[in-house]
Amino acid sequence: MAKVLEMLFDTAEGKKYTISVDEPRADLTGAEVDSGMQALLASNAFFVDGANLVSAYQARVVERTVTEL
Repeated sequence: MAKVLEMLFDTAEGKKYTISVDEPRADLTGAEVDSGMQALLASNAFFVDGANLVSAYQARVVERTVTEL
């Protein structure tokens, strides 16, 4: 089963942007993710379609199962 941490942000242009991390730690906490998202915002490391990320609004772990036929 594949797991992905998705961190969702808003840009200064009002668009949505998702940063995905494959196989996050099993013991990852919401507080750790929130702290990391705030650090990403503070660093201004991402410039998306001409705009900076301005707010974090959601984080989630998505699990999916792939069955080959």
